[in-house]
Amino acid sequence: QVQLVESGGGLVQPGGSLRLSCAASGSISSGRSIGWYRQAPGKQRELVAEMTRGGTTNYGDSVKGRFTISRDNAKNTVYLQMNNLKLEDTAVYYCHVLSQYLGYWGQGTQVTVSS
Repeated sequence: QVQLVESGGGLVQPGGSLRLSCAASGSISSGRSIGWYRQAPGKQRELVAEMTRGGTTNYGDSVKGRFTISRDNAKNTVYLQMNNLKLEDTAVYYCHVLSQYLGYWGQGTQVTVSS
């Protein structure tokens, strides 16, 4: 099965930046889509960013213009560059890969934005 391991989370001040990484055990280029989701306490998991196999991207309204999803197929790694972080960005961030038949989730990485 596909295994996903997120890294790069941590504590950052408002206005700061973080880059999350998601290392996949399998080829992400063969999947149908890759994405990042987040879940804050007491809230549903929500889409942050998504990229299809063809390179089309979609972003949640709250992160447009601030976050960028990218991938390195050679390294089987998905990235989420987060700039101008806000308090409301605090959440556990999960990497997701949709294969031809199944979806896979990483274990999540905590992002805390606090002054």
